[in-house]
Amino acid sequence: MTEAYQFNGENVPSASGLKIWGRANSVNVQKVLWCLRELDIAHERIDAGMQFGRNHEPDYLAMNPNARVPTMVDGDFVLWESNSIMRYLCLAYGGGSPIYPGEPKQRAAVDRWLDWTLSTVQPVDRPVFWALVRTPPEQRDMAAIQRDADLEAPVWRIADHHLSTRHYLEGDDFTLADIAVGAYARRWLGFERIAKPRFPHLERWFAQFASRPGFAEVVAPPMS
Repeated sequence: MTEAYQFNGENVPSASGLKIWGRANSVNVQKVLWCLRELDIAHERIDAGMQFGRNHEPDYLAMNPNARVPTMVDGDFVLWESNSIMRYLCLAYGGGSPIYPGEPKQRAAVDRWLDWTLSTVQPVDRPVFWALVRTPPEQRDMAAIQRDADLEAPVWRIADHHLSTRHYLEGDDFTLADIAVGAYARRWLGFERIAKPRFPHLERWFAQFASRPGFAEVVAPPMS
């Protein structure tokens, strides 16, 4: 299955031949799709990974030897790793968009959050997500899941404390930092059947972008 980019309900052809390989329920694919929507970049998404397969076939491995999603193909340029893809899209097509600031200190601060999602958030999110969302109810060990959730909560406390003094993660402007962290926050705030502390600043920040078209289209749908 392929999926064309839509804007205001209409299919928009991918003028540049930009393609994103990856299933729509992957958090890392969702980050890239959300970024594309923020920048209004025409593209085509091609299902790959998990039930769709393809990511272990030779032609895919020739593009991405990690056999993971997403993979971006822009003409004859191939790139993998979701955060690198988002940075590239902003630099190649962003036209000075504030979602990836040009000033070195501001950009470094945004990049820090992109790195934080992979080094700090993803390792503690993954066990909870897989156990609550991708494990059949009869196979779930709720005591173990709660222990994992208790390990994840302090990570979100960091973000909550940071957001107590600012509108978005890096000040007044929505940036890639909010996309990267926001995609994972949707999972944390959407987890049910576990005990979680309240993080009011995190919830306030999340509510600010929950209605953005890119988030609503690609991140907000039910987790699977």
